[in-house]
Amino acid sequence: MAQPPPTNTLPPDYGIDAPGVVRNLFTVTAVGLTLFGTAKAGLWSGVFAHVDFAFTGLSAGLTCGAMGAWMLYDSKIGKLREREALLDHLTWRGDEAVLDVGCGRGLMLIGAAKRLKSGVATGVDLWQAEDLSGNRPEATLENARREGVAERVQVATGDMRKLPFEDASFDRIVSNAAIHNVYEAEGRAQVVRELARVLRPGGEVVIHDIRHVEQLAAGFTEAGLEVKLLGSRVFQGFLALVTLGSLRPNVLVARKR
Repeated sequence: MAQPPPTNTLPPDYGIDAPGVVRNLFTVTAVGLTLFGTAKAGLWSGVFAHVDFAFTGLSAGLTCGAMGAWMLYDSKIGKLREREALLDHLTWRGDEAVLDVGCGRGLMLIGAAKRLKSGVATGVDLWQAEDLSGNRPEATLENARREGVAERVQVATGDMRKLPFEDASFDRIVSNAAIHNVYEAEGRAQVVRELARVLRPGGEVVIHDIRHVEQLAAGFTEAGLEVKLLGSRVFQGFLALVTLGSLRPNVLVARKR
């Protein structure tokens, strides 16, 4: 079924993920390259207390600059491509009730709504701006309007550890880089129990996150769901190494019997 055309020509704006982290990375880049540049210009030796701050600044600056640039690219281009690959892991009829947990400005929410004919996609979030720039429900609904799916999208304010929905309310649940923002292991276990509670029998879940996905998989298995992990162990190991364990991305697909 053809989708209705967008209601204006403005593109959707899904924001910048972890804007504070991006800002800090570019701050380190600026400081590090300044240390190196001023040393090379002869303004100082570049060495203090037997530490080569010029070389250290160059290394830190280039590393943090590359990470910051990658995060900007992923926020503006990469995650749009990744969205469709994630949604392809689920089966679609077009009449599903979909829940996007930690929906932010609607990336996954609107992608799911585009696959619906008569179903409705609901996004829930606490709207924390430190996790996503401009994170507010009005921005999500505006993106849905720009993408031509406003009539199939609704949003709610709520904590994913205590979802404001009845049992067995949804056929599909999606979440992208959101659950890691629940920092306590028990809190993430609560999220899993809540997702299992609001998922209908036969329903499916796809979750992509930057860490803790193995814990989520174990929780879903304990709740009786069939679970598959799809991430590349080689890629996970590489990112864990270069980020000192900060990034361990994986994709989880689960189905409720």
